[in-house]
Formats: sequence, structure tokens, C-alpha cells
Amino acid sequence: MNEQFAEVLKNKMDASSFAKLDALGNDKLCAFVVDAVGLCRPDKVKVCDDSPADIAFCRQLAIDNREERSLEVKGHTAHFDGYFDQGRDKEVTKYLLPKGMDLGERLNSMDRDEGLKEIRGFFAGAMKGRTMLVRFFCLGPTNSAFSISCAQITDSAYVAHSEDMLYRPGYEQFKRLGGKGGFFRFLHATGKVDERMASAEPDKKRIYIDITEDMVMSVNTQYAGNTVGLKKLALRLAIRRADREGWLAEHMFLMGSRGPGGRVTYFVGAFPSACGKTSTAMLPGETILGDDIAYLRLMDGQMRAVNVEAGIFGIIADVSAKGDPLIWDVLHTPGEVIFGNVLIKDGKPYWLGMGEEIPSEGENFIGRWAKGAKGPDGKEVPPAHKNARYTIRLRDLANLDPNFEDPQGVPVGGVIYGGRDSDTSVPVTESFDWVHGVVTMGAALESETTSATLGAEGVRTFDLMSNLQFLAIPIGKYIQNHLDFGAAVKAPPKIFNTNYFLKSEEGKYLNGMLDKSVWVKWAELRTHGDVQAIEGPCGRIPKYEDLKKLFQQVLKKDYTEAQYREQFQIRVPELLAKIARIEKIYRGEADTPKVVLDTLAAQRERLEALRKAKGDYVPPSDL
Repeated sequence: MNEQFAEVLKNKMDASSFAKLDALGNDKLCAFVVDAVGLCRPDKVKVCDDSPADIAFCRQLAIDNREERSLEVKGHTAHFDGYFDQGRDKEVTKYLLPKGMDLGERLNSMDRDEGLKEIRGFFAGAMKGRTMLVRFFCLGPTNSAFSISCAQITDSAYVAHSEDMLYRPGYEQFKRLGGKGGFFRFLHATGKVDERMASAEPDKKRIYIDITEDMVMSVNTQYAGNTVGLKKLALRLAIRRADREGWLAEHMFLMGSRGPGGRVTYFVGAFPSACGKTSTAMLPGETILGDDIAYLRLMDGQMRAVNVEAGIFGIIADVSAKGDPLIWDVLHTPGEVIFGNVLIKDGKPYWLGMGEEIPSEGENFIGRWAKGAKGPDGKEVPPAHKNARYTIRLRDLANLDPNFEDPQGVPVGGVIYGGRDSDTSVPVTESFDWVHGVVTMGAALESETTSATLGAEGVRTFDLMSNLQFLAIPIGKYIQNHLDFGAAVKAPPKIFNTNYFLKSEEGKYLNGMLDKSVWVKWAELRTHGDVQAIEGPCGRIPKYEDLKKLFQQVLKKDYTEAQYREQFQIRVPELLAKIARIEKIYRGEADTPKVVLDTLAAQRERLEALRKAKGDYVPPSDL
């Protein structure tokens, strides 16, 4: 280690920590730690490796620091964030761009020099009186082409404990690389805290992404979505690396669907929030590899994927014994679980929509709570936050796929895009080919808002590939990368669009909550050519006899021809209106690939021809 680095660090860490850092032989890493020590001025520094002892140290420190508290079930803890720190903060999450770089108006950005000056000012002395933790993790399986090494510096044991549950340990990989290869860096400081050890200065919250240095900095926040850097913050960095290296970093689940004869077909899927993403990844009888972020690479002409995470940081609202039995079981079994911003009463956690009676008083994210209590903004506070969370390890799920840790990933058999759509798309459609699927399903992805969340039901939000808010490259370049990636695959996976939220004219849902199992099973059969399909103007749709059989096999229920006709009729006016909305968006993007507008125009022509021949609403029997 550089002598100047060694002199600084020996004054802040014990011999064990110094030896662990020195053994990595990485000057860039040491410079990162030295700069953080000089800036944040912690009392001491603890460097952790992959050992069970160091992992247990961080977990216990979270309890000792009162960032977490033990619950009735052994191994379960609860964490509370500040009242104004209950979710990802988009307004203060910004890209730091050097002069001359422009990523487009959609991305929240600022001048790099200005941003660094501001946030380093907030970091100055922010760890006085605290222990700085230096942690190492890996995105994706270790010792793999998918692996990205990550170094996290934080003064929050809760953040470190969360990352131990959510990611693979990465110290040994750093040691194996011996200073070779780039790595992502994350610096976090909790900032001033209140009596409950929650970040107390939300007006000084900042989450800045320095894309020129593969580095994320967050301060005056504790909420995991802002501070667990390897999650959505690292996704932004990974998208840029993937752009340079020719692979894809996606906001996608990864799951295995069981087919005939014990066959398992792997699907990746992109769904905006509240559109059924996690519930699809956790379908009964199927296997899960991940519910949130996947990396896709080309290997020997085949598309393969991994889940970059090793755990789930999931929204707990509406998780119930009936609807989510596998997750429910983990949440009630001894072992490591972190509950975030739920209601605690007599050592037990309670949350919205759990299917059990919730106490009328207890402790939650405002402190002592009773029904009718109001927060500092004067608003009535529910027993648990609607964005309350659970953190679990995937290995604790009974349905974890046996190939989860395969360094080669798993072969992708199909891609699924799904949004919330009450009146336009049929429940499941297969694209004509890779380009058609990328353009008309992935790049045209929309989701309707609900009155429960934003007060304006039916407003459609554009969210291409469910990745719009995490893009760190221009939209047109991102779409072109998808098109090029598929063109390089010997046999590109089939692409499907699903819609679980179609409604009747009376406003009633046409699909049951578990019907998605049937749509995925049909997609699994189609990837192998086991069933035929009907050619429609927007893709291929199922035949009635195949769905009738699947409903009996999968759900043990009847599926009538009347249901089929209503669900799978082609709604021409609504589909044309969608094309008009999407075309307007892409005509406003300077770098939109020509094939995007050509593919949309071709779909519009097919729809107009169908309307001329058959009318506005066309049953599948007329196709």
C-alpha cells in the first residue's frame, strides 16, 4: 500500500482491518477509502471481509446502534426511516455530468463540479463519533462474466446488514482480481439523526451519481432505495457499462416456468410498479431466480441471464397468507428478516393488506402511534407506510431455482413485458419477431395510474422496458442496443406482452388474480412450438381450446368461450390511440431509430385494414 495511504489509515483502523485492506492490492480502492476518511472524519474504520464473523458484526452493530430492533421471532428485526424518507427521492437523485455531456431532458442531471462541491460539503465531518464500515459485494454470481465488484462505504450498520442479505459477498473476488478490472463505488453517510436514529435533515438529502467515476454518493438519508447503492443506483451505472460492452442491464424479474416432461423454460420480465412483477416472479409451482434486476449477456450465440441480487427488498403491503404463501412463510419463520416502516406491537410486525386485524396503536415510522395520529405535515398517518418493506434472502424461499448461482446464468427462453391497461391490450400476445416485440411491446410499455395512488385513474404513464427512470444513456441508443443484441442471438427468445388488468364495460376485472399462471404457461408452450396461435394485427394470440385446457390443468377451473371472446377481442380504436401516443413520444426524441417509427406505422396499417374489413371490435374468431 502507498505509504501516505498507510499513514492515514493506520490511525483510524486496527491491525486486522488494515491487513484486510492491504491484502487487496488495489490502489484505487485505497484512495477511495482514504478520501472518504479525510472527508467524513469517522472515529474509526472497520474493514469487513466475507467471513461470518464480520457479517454478524454488522448485524449486531445495527441493533447496538438502535438502527434496528429485535422482534419476537428469532432473527427478525425492524427498522424505521424518517417521516420524510420513506421512498426513493427522485427530485434529489441526479446524474453529475461533465461540461459538454448531455443525456437528454428526461434525465435529472446537474453540472458535475457544482454537484461534487455541494455533496462533499454535506459529507464533511458527517461521520464524527461513528464507525465507518468498508464493505465488499458482487453484483451477479462471483467469478463470472456477469460479475461486477462493488465497494460500499457507509456509517449505517442497517445499510451494511441489508446489503449482506441482498447481495453476494465480494471481498474474496476483490482479492482474486488484485487491482485488475473496474468496480463500482458507493459512499453513504446517514447525517444528523433523531432520537430513533433516523436521518433528521431531509432538506439536505442528496443522491448523486458520478457517471464518469462509476460512483454513487448519498447523504442525509437512510431509506434503502437511496442508500443500498447496489440496487437501482448501481443499475444506472450498469446500463452505461452494458452500453459500452455490448450486453443489457435490465429492470427485470427472472423466473423458470415448468413445462411438459419436467422441462423448465426461463423468462425475464419487465413490469412497471403495481403491474404484477413480483407476483409473476413468484407464481405457484414455478421457480424464482429474481424479482427486480437482471443482466443479459450473449454466450456462444445464446442469450443468458442472471439475477444480480441475492435477496428481495420488497413492498410488504398486501402480502398475505393466501396471495403470497411462500413469502408469508419466510416472514413468519425464524431466520433473518428486516421489516421496514411497518407497525410494531408487542414484538410483532403488522402491515397494510396483510389479511389480519391490525392493532389500533403501537410503534411505527412516526414513533408512538395510535389510530388518528397525524404526522409533522398534518396528514393522518396509517398504521404502516404504504411503501413499508421486507428484506429477505432468496435462499430462504422454498421455490428458489437450483441454477440460481450458476456463473453462466440461465438460457432465456422468453421475454415478457406487462403494464396496467384497463381497455386496450388482450391478456397475452406473442410478438411476430424480436424487432416487433422490442418496439411495440417493450419500447411502447405504458401503465395506468390508479385513483388510490395519484387521485387520477386511467392516466397512462410511458415507461419503456420499465426502465425509463433508471436510464443513463439516450433513449434511442438504449432501444438500438436491444435491437442489436437480439440480432446477434442465433435464435432470439420470443417476446410476449401481458395485461392482467383488462376490464369490462362495467368496470369489472376480466381476469382473476391467478390467471397470470395460465398466460405464462401458454407463453412457455409457445417458446417450444407446442401449441398453435392466431395471427392478429398486433401479434399472435392463443386459441380458445388451448386456454380451456390450461385453465383446467393449472387452476382447476372452467374457462368459457364467452370469457375468451371478451378478453381477446381486438379493440382497434384503443390500439390505434396507443400507437398515436407512442409515435408522438418517439417523434420528439432526436435519436429514435428509424425502425421504431416504421414498425409502429406497419402495426397501424394492419389495424386500419382490420377495422375496414371487420369493424372496431373484432372477436378472435374473425381473425
